[in-house]
Formats: sequence, C-alpha cells, structure tokens
Amino acid sequence: MRRDEAALQALASAPEARLLLLDGIDPQLTGDGALVWGKVAQAGDAELVFLGVDAEGVGSFAAVPRPEQSHIGPASPALWAAMASIGPSDLAIYGLARSLVGWHARHRFCPRCGSPTLLGKGGWQRGCVNEVCGADHFPRTDPVVIMSVEHDGDLLLGRQPRFPVHRYSTLAGFVEPGESLEEAVAREIFEEAGIAVEDVRFIASQPWPFPSSLMLGCHARALSRELTMDESELEDVRWFSRAEVAEAMEARERGEAGVAFDAPGKHAVAWHLMDHWLKG
Repeated sequence: MRRDEAALQALASAPEARLLLLDGIDPQLTGDGALVWGKVAQAGDAELVFLGVDAEGVGSFAAVPRPEQSHIGPASPALWAAMASIGPSDLAIYGLARSLVGWHARHRFCPRCGSPTLLGKGGWQRGCVNEVCGADHFPRTDPVVIMSVEHDGDLLLGRQPRFPVHRYSTLAGFVEPGESLEEAVAREIFEEAGIAVEDVRFIASQPWPFPSSLMLGCHARALSRELTMDESELEDVRWFSRAEVAEAMEARERGEAGVAFDAPGKHAVAWHLMDHWLKG
C-alpha cells in the first residue's frame, strides 16, 4: 500500500481518517495517558506519514513538523514521565511516528547533491527532485548495544549526568562501522568502565526513537572488577549486589526509588535486561 499513491490518498481523504496529534515530535496525551487523535485536515499543507490501517481499514497518519520542531536530543524528564503512563500499543505507535516524522523534518535536502527532497511511499522514503541526481533516501535506524555485565554475582551499572537523581542503568553505546555486536559490547564496556569482558550473548531488542535507534540488549561476563570510569561519558559506575538490584526493581514496580539506586522503568530494555539477569 505504501507504493500506491492513489490508495494512500483515498485513505487520507476518508472522513474517518485519523491524524496523530503531536507537539513537534512529542506526544499529546489525554488525562489518562492515551494518544490524542484528530482529523487529517488539521495537518494543513504538511507532509503526511502513513502509520497504517486498523482492523476496520481506517487509515492513520502523522504530520511532518517544521525542521525547528524536530530535535535529536534525549527524552526530557516530562517525556520520561509521560512514557511511563502510555499503554504498550500507544507507545509503539508513538515511537514509530516520532522516528519517522523526526527523520523527515531533518532530511528535507539531498545529502548527495543538496537539492530538495520529497516524501514518497507513504513516508518510508524521500526522493531527490534533481533529475540528474535522483537519489532515494530511506529512514535510518542506528544500532546501539546496551548490556548487563556481571562478575561474581554482582551487576555493573552506571549513571549519566542527565539521569534523574539516584538513577542507575545498564551501560550502552552506538555500534561503530565495521564492528560486530559482540565487539561493540566489549569496546563500550572497556571504554566506559575500563574492564574486559567475555561470553557476550544477545538477549532482546527494542526500538528507541531518540531519535532513531534500535537497542540491542546483551549480557557479558567481566574478567575483573577493578573499574576505571570514563568521566566524559559517566558520572558514576559501580557494582551492585543481587539483593540490591532485586530491591531496586521491586521498588520501581511500586513507583518508588530503591535504597541502593533508582532502577529504570519497565518501558526501557534496561529494566528487562536486569530482570533477565535476576531470574538467571
């Protein structure tokens, strides 16, 4: 359907067609944490990204914001709080929409020749208008490794300066060109914490629209526990016992901070890596 312009136009023109209402690239939410939907006409002359159809065949769309309304920074504290209240289905829809409309807002010109680009395939492509160039460009996804690291029954966690007070989480970093996932895990842990690891295993993945990452959750075993922290990346890094991690996770499920640290929320793959480790 993405390749059928007539079908997409018919979906968007239908009176029941839905437009996901956004504040730039941040979600608009009802009082109970649900996404807010409007009519496609509210998009004005903005480009439309096709999000899909529901069980009744009703089309859903999102409008591409102006370039100044799109950013590539991490989630704000307000958005972190909002994501904790959004249901799984709505969170998945929002994540898709945020990644796509943000990419379109930042890629209005061809990186090959500098000419303007136009949205195509329902928002899953942009095409250069320069007939000599004619390059096609596609929404990007950046792979990021995020990993639980253990040594003698303890778990390695760190905190970045932008984290909420007392928050610790698993280490993470972008996969670099020419690396395997296993190499990226080993390099990132060595760079940030100064330790070597082995037995890197893939656990689970999660799309992360800040701005367009795919989090690749892994687990590794440290060969030593003496830490050398990268102060340009982290504010603190330390080992936590199994009991401390379990208490922090139980507290997070109650909406509270743990005694040793404040664990990430369930909407983050870091929580699931820690839970996977606790369950053996």
